Amino acid sequence: MNTQAPSTPRNGARWLTQALEAEGVDTLFGYPGGTIMPFYDALVDSSLKHILVRHEQGAALAANGYARASGRVGVCVATSGPGASNLVTGIADAMLDSVPMVCITGQVPTPLLGTDAFQELDVFGMTLPIVKHSWLVRSVDELPAVVAAAFRIAREGRPGPVLIDMPKNVQLADASHLPAHVPASVPPVPAPCPQQLEQAIAAIASAEKPVVYAGGGVGLGKAVDAFRQFVANSNIPTVLSLRGLGALTANDPNYLGMLGMHGTRAANMAVQESDLLIVVGARFDDRATGKLVEFAPFARVIHIDADAYEISKLRTADIAVPGNIAEALQALQSVRTDCAPWRARCIGNRERFPARYDAPGNSIYAPSLLKRLSELAPADAVIACDVGQHQMWVAQHCRFNHPANHLTSGALGTMGFGLPAAMGAQFACPERTVILVNGDGGFMMNVQELTTIARCKLPVKIILLDNACLGMVRQWQELFHAERYSEIDLSDNPDFAALARVFGIPASRIDDRSQVEQALAELLASDGPALLHVAIDARANVWPLVPPNTANSHMLDANPAHRAQETVNAIPA
Repeated sequence: MNTQAPSTPRNGARWLTQALEAEGVDTLFGYPGGTIMPFYDALVDSSLKHILVRHEQGAALAANGYARASGRVGVCVATSGPGASNLVTGIADAMLDSVPMVCITGQVPTPLLGTDAFQELDVFGMTLPIVKHSWLVRSVDELPAVVAAAFRIAREGRPGPVLIDMPKNVQLADASHLPAHVPASVPPVPAPCPQQLEQAIAAIASAEKPVVYAGGGVGLGKAVDAFRQFVANSNIPTVLSLRGLGALTANDPNYLGMLGMHGTRAANMAVQESDLLIVVGARFDDRATGKLVEFAPFARVIHIDADAYEISKLRTADIAVPGNIAEALQALQSVRTDCAPWRARCIGNRERFPARYDAPGNSIYAPSLLKRLSELAPADAVIACDVGQHQMWVAQHCRFNHPANHLTSGALGTMGFGLPAAMGAQFACPERTVILVNGDGGFMMNVQELTTIARCKLPVKIILLDNACLGMVRQWQELFHAERYSEIDLSDNPDFAALARVFGIPASRIDDRSQVEQALAELLASDGPALLHVAIDARANVWPLVPPNTANSHMLDANPAHRAQETVNAIPA
């Protein structure tokens, strides 16, 4: 960046860059264009580190990953029209997973609004359903209030994305009269009601089969320490959602695993048999609950959540505890339970139904590889993934010591999320190991960001699991569509290792399990970015699995049709 003072008076764009600096922003992701050009001119004289991505979706998802890994507000920038519309998927992903982001878009000058001018698009209206708030700034005098509100709203309560749409003439307008930006204070989440906490304490103390079900709100509410202490004090068997992974360490004595469609048997069995479900920062997502009317059928529900609108939205809470999650858990620290026989039964099920890694043959078994990766990686490594079978294998077989170390697109399930999210996480945490586990389908959706990684010399370690197909779609077609495979063939994939080398990233390929140990060690020991292309069996499925619209007690660990056929074939003639 140019460190010389600008020779022209301060305009709206220059004021905005100084406001971003005052908000503590140091890194932002974007792509320039016509209507946002004044802002990019102002960047030359700022201290902000701008990362030029190769597609605007990469900018939004990189800001998304930056925010998830750091807990700070992610910032992305794009021009009007197609630049703004290319941000939409990343904004929606942030909204559904409660990720704080400020998205800045250029817009045509205010006199041209509504005239179908070149690259005019109503991004304000288009994003209304997927942001916490949005602004179309029509005057430079609005900037101080808008920017202060934008960062406050992105951070407060349940975090999420906001949008500032900036017409070009507002960016160019004289802002020399505007005061220096002062960040707005973020109001704390209200404390929980003492009477409701008393009811919760009484219910927990009298329960015979309690289970804690926790989700992403534990990390978002900065309640990890309080949550771990509550579980340790109460000794209540605990299950986590996909977004809750890391709230407990994988070796916690009370942890039964992830619940839901691809959860552990021990977790799902405990929930289905429980008489009290203590829900902490979770929202009864359909992938966690299975058939909702049959979810935890014998349980009363205590629901603790910072977002009061989530309570009783899907499952009526018998005891509702809206408010600050950490404060609620601290108030519950003294609760004592008499559930030793129940806990022993749950822990027994955990030991009885462990994950298996003894797949036959010499081909690489993805769960085993990921388990070994997690053992070799530093304890504080950040593992990002894309969406598909590998996403579930990461959730099942990798160990996380904090929710911020597991970057996954939960509610939206965004293919293409992984590569830019890992990139953003590495900018947020330059001193830590960032690992991307990707599938061949999602990898190609934002493959252009390999250039950004190479240019910035980001030491992201990429493991690409290549089954030459859309694995999760293929699995569902096998199980639920009578093996009528439709448009899932990716056998014409490029040589991914060669492709990475073209981008300037060292890469290697393995296809036999005897190669795994050395390949993982070399990948993790590499100084800069590196890619490991791993060929896996296209027929491999994610087990266990709860079929859609089915109770979580009905878990499959093999294809019933194949098992029936194997039985028939085994009967002697």
